[in-house]
Amino acid sequence: MKLNQILTSSILCFALLFASCSKSGEKAETKTPEKTEKTDNTSKMSGTMALDTDASVVKWKGVMLGIKEHTGNLKFTNGNIVMQDGKITGGSFVVDMNSIVFTDNNYNEEQTKEGLRGHLSSPDFFDFQNHPTAKFDIIGSDGNDVKGTLTIRGKNGAATVTNVKVSKMDDQAMISGTLNFDRKKYGVAFDMPVKEMVISDDVALQIELVTKS
Repeated sequence: MKLNQILTSSILCFALLFASCSKSGEKAETKTPEKTEKTDNTSKMSGTMALDTDASVVKWKGVMLGIKEHTGNLKFTNGNIVMQDGKITGGSFVVDMNSIVFTDNNYNEEQTKEGLRGHLSSPDFFDFQNHPTAKFDIIGSDGNDVKGTLTIRGKNGAATVTNVKVSKMDDQAMISGTLNFDRKKYGVAFDMPVKEMVISDDVALQIELVTKS
C-alpha cells in the first residue's frame, strides 16, 4: 500500500513538473521578438537629380611655404547626379570660379585677401577671365570612390573623389567627398620657377553636394 502511494505521488509530482516546464517554455517563446531586416534608406535612390546650387559648396585649401594655408569656398553654376539603387553612376557639376571667397585669416597689410584673389584669378593661375568655370564629369563609382574627368583651364585629367558619403533627407540626396589635384597638370603655374618654391602643387577640395527635392 505504501509502495503504491509513493509511486502515485512520484507520478503526480513528475506530471506537475512537466506541465510547469511546458508553460514556462510557452511564455518564453511568446516573448521572443521577431528579427527585422535593416535597410539603408539610400539604397532605393535612383534617377537623375538636379543640384541645389544654393545649398552645395566646394571648400578648397592651398598651402604656402609648407606652413601657411589659405582656405575658401566656391559655388556651383549647375549640375546633376545620376544614381542607381543608391550608387552614383554618372552626372557632372560646374563650378563658378568667380564665386571664390576666402575663409581663413592668414593675411596682413602686405598680403591681403584682395591681393590673393587677384593672384589666383590671373593668367598665371586659374585665369578667371578666359576660364570662368571648372567642371567634373562623373564616369562611375568604385566602392567609396567616384571617378571622373576634371577640367580646369580647358585642360582635362582623370580625377577621383574619395571617401564619398551619401545620405538622404526626405527627397534630397546629400553627397560629400574629397578631391585632391596637382595644379601643374592643369596649367596652373607661374612662369618664374622661384615663385613655384613657395606654393604647394596639391590643392585639396572638400565637395558637398545637395540635390533639389
